[in-house]
Amino acid sequence: MPRTTFPRDRFDDLPADAGRVGAHRAENPRMRGWVVLLWAVLATIVLVALGIFGTLLVTGRVVLFPTPTPTATPLPIVTPVVDPTYEVLVLNATPEQGLATQMKDVVVAAGWAEDTVLASEAGSTDFPETTIYYYLPADEAAAAGLAQVIGGAKLEQSDVYQPVDNPEAKQLTIVIGLDRTANPPTETPAP
Repeated sequence: MPRTTFPRDRFDDLPADAGRVGAHRAENPRMRGWVVLLWAVLATIVLVALGIFGTLLVTGRVVLFPTPTPTATPLPIVTPVVDPTYEVLVLNATPEQGLATQMKDVVVAAGWAEDTVLASEAGSTDFPETTIYYYLPADEAAAAGLAQVIGGAKLEQSDVYQPVDNPEAKQLTIVIGLDRTANPPTETPAP
């Protein structure tokens, strides 16, 4: 026959007001609600912040690793120098006759010797803007001085007009453009 009384153990002597015992020791369900709510709010804030940052990153408004922009170095200012030791070649690249000779007279009047200034016609008649060509960077000041003598011109460094037989010659070349003709071309508006 079975026994109805069991031997005494440590659980028989618990006080009556001990609260929850055994499997009922789980967390209080009221506390868990606040913790879940706080974690949900925190997760929402993090996800919204990541979404905003990601959108700004994709649209290019935020750049993680910007490339440094190069700083522009100022171009050196060339002081014009009128130097009549240079030979001057004057080429008329317009359909109007006699401009090269007129330009030669202006250059000779500014101090160049008659035999160091040569006037000639160019191979084309549609050069847009009067330009002075010089060979070496050291010749730029003399080219700027010559530009002042003739009333202004564009300056360009090039070896195109440098003499083949004497590449070290000090020569400046004036190519007279359509801007020096009696009837300069007018821009026609595009349709």
